[in-house]
Amino acid sequence: MASSNQSDNQIWQRNLRVLSIAVFFAGIAFSEVMPFLSLFLAQLGHFTHRQLTNWSGLVFSASYVVATIVTPWWGKLADAKGRKPMILRASLGMGIAIGAISFVHNVWQLLIFRMMQGAFAGFVSNSNALIATEVPKTHSGSALGTMMACFTGGNLLGPFLGGTLATFFGYRVTFFLTGIILLLICLACWRFVDESNFHPVATKDVGSSKDVLRSLPSVRLIIGLVLTTLIIQSANNSINPIISLFVKQLLHGSSHTTFVSGIIAALPGIATVLIASRVGTIGDRIGTERILIFGFILNTIVFIPTAFVTNCWQLGICRFIVGLGDACLFPQVQTLLTKNSPVQATGRVFSWNQSAMYIGNIVGSLMGGWVAGQFGFSAVFLWTAGLVFLNLVLFLINVVWPLQHVDATKS
Repeated sequence: MASSNQSDNQIWQRNLRVLSIAVFFAGIAFSEVMPFLSLFLAQLGHFTHRQLTNWSGLVFSASYVVATIVTPWWGKLADAKGRKPMILRASLGMGIAIGAISFVHNVWQLLIFRMMQGAFAGFVSNSNALIATEVPKTHSGSALGTMMACFTGGNLLGPFLGGTLATFFGYRVTFFLTGIILLLICLACWRFVDESNFHPVATKDVGSSKDVLRSLPSVRLIIGLVLTTLIIQSANNSINPIISLFVKQLLHGSSHTTFVSGIIAALPGIATVLIASRVGTIGDRIGTERILIFGFILNTIVFIPTAFVTNCWQLGICRFIVGLGDACLFPQVQTLLTKNSPVQATGRVFSWNQSAMYIGNIVGSLMGGWVAGQFGFSAVFLWTAGLVFLNLVLFLINVVWPLQHVDATKS
């Protein structure tokens, strides 16, 4: 028995190491084309300013829209067939889709491959689901925090690496190399990730979403956590569309705007990488929900003074602190989902959470741009503070109280 336990520990620890590295490089691949996607689009035809803006929005959101629709279906398949096949499917499919963009000749082809990229989404959510179902519950916070830190680190490095590659080799070569990265990730996961302990859920047992909801200890709790993810993502993405413009305003149109904007945009991710794993360990000890409440309060407080900063130093400090708050949010939601979902439904539940993130990406960006256009940049930060506070209230009502009821039932 002891030998079996030791073997199980070696498996999940190796899977954690391999998938942490994999999601790091996946983060690079997903983010490195974003800084110049619109610039590449502009080369595919002759567009007016309004046409270019509209096409950019459509191309950016296309993958998220498709991913939102198909991700729950992939999650259902993951519960029946395993998370490793879904990891291989996602990395292979997205590698081909992104690599193929290097050969497009018009905007319609670009749109199709962006939609194809969304159709094969799910690499990170299935990687998290695999780790969540194998790691002992007492280590889930630390493990998922590590996964989050690695993915965030990749997302930070991606734009810098993509910009460098595009500068020296051009846009098309960069798309092609990004596809190669994902194909190499696929090969590494195929070779080194071990899911031999997976017990397939029979198709008849996977059932519909209603069947999965019936199997949950608390439907209200899980839905509350998914809603929490949607609002967290909306709050974060409401800021992204206006950061560079806000920096430009603070610098009064300085020629260093692009460089400074890159630093400011990276600061939240740097903070998250630094403490995400440690915060997860603390959450395992004192209670994950307490960490989330602290994160909500911290970000609500910080977003308010951000609206009134007068220079980039102040803005940078505020954005760094927001990253500390983010480390208390995303990984901890996944930890609570893990601890309160049956093993046979983990893939489906994580896919719902991933879909909520995609919806948050879309809603947050649209709302942030609209608020900035109507009321100015400062209003975006105040609006986001209100959104985070609303998330805190909903979290207390829909998660903390049901969680106390679940704990009381168990005891």
